[in-house]
Amino acid sequence: MTTTMKAAQISKPRGEWELVERVIPEPHAGHVRVKVDACGICHSDVFVKEGLWPGLAYPRVPGHEIAGHIDAVGDNVIAWRPGQRVGVGWHGGHCFVCAPCRRGDFAMCVHRQVTGFDFDGGYAEYMIARAETLAAIPDAVPAEEAGPFMCAGVTVYNALRHAGARAGEVVAVHGIGGLGHLGVQYARQMGFETVAITRGHDKESLARQLGAHHYIDAIAQDAVTELQQLGGARVILATAPNAPAISALIDGLSPGGTLLVPAAPAEPLTISVMSLISGRRSVAGWYAGTAKDSQETLEFSWLSAVHPMIEQYPLGRVADAYEQMHSGRVRFRVVLTFDA
Repeated sequence: MTTTMKAAQISKPRGEWELVERVIPEPHAGHVRVKVDACGICHSDVFVKEGLWPGLAYPRVPGHEIAGHIDAVGDNVIAWRPGQRVGVGWHGGHCFVCAPCRRGDFAMCVHRQVTGFDFDGGYAEYMIARAETLAAIPDAVPAEEAGPFMCAGVTVYNALRHAGARAGEVVAVHGIGGLGHLGVQYARQMGFETVAITRGHDKESLARQLGAHHYIDAIAQDAVTELQQLGGARVILATAPNAPAISALIDGLSPGGTLLVPAAPAEPLTISVMSLISGRRSVAGWYAGTAKDSQETLEFSWLSAVHPMIEQYPLGRVADAYEQMHSGRVRFRVVLTFDA
């Protein structure tokens, strides 16, 4: 077996992509080595590329939408064995001893780690992951689709299933992009009356193919008026990180409705408190989830035929792949693939 691997790294904030040869790492106790088959490029990888995340150490291999198979296991790993197909997502580990962990809320661990930020991620042929961060990938889900489910998928699926909406209620998805195209599919498969909101008519056909019952062109129509004609939305999932556009949707909620924000805009939201008070409305954020959440996302996606729309690039074209994502031209997720 060869002792080196190919990896794409960033050596300094705002640095260029470097394709390098590294020694294949060995798993420590409680860890496994994953042979990476595919790794999605997420918008949040910009924090590594540009040095915007506190405490980053360089050089760093990004990537937290990982699909692969276990290549080796360290000591004290009981539940996993070589050859198993696994995914590794944003949540890179937790301490088990802080107050949130003792409550079982591992996603809110005070000392949580982020894959590809606190340790090297999936822009490499091999990576090391803690055993508690692994999600089993169903056999029917190809690696290039499983990767995006490990961050984009789990973020949207987990947010919607915890949002408090019941089947038959109106759920609107704002933005039909990397998160939103999955959000529309999940909302439809969860039994919600699904509304897609975006700017222009060019995505209407796609939105309806993805499962939207209604389409609102935010340029030609007033989204709040259209939502209220449907009785108001129990949940608005705001996947387009545009603060003014998100803020303007608050009055489209039904009484007791929630504006759910899983994608962070650069600017603060400006929302009338009276709109919140008078309609018992709320605004909430959502953090991706743990390995258990990711595995349930993979299983639901397989059973419900939810698929990410992807563009694939080999690792050697990482700079092109990253630019395609960062520019917003991609429809809708970029995935790095690796030779078998």
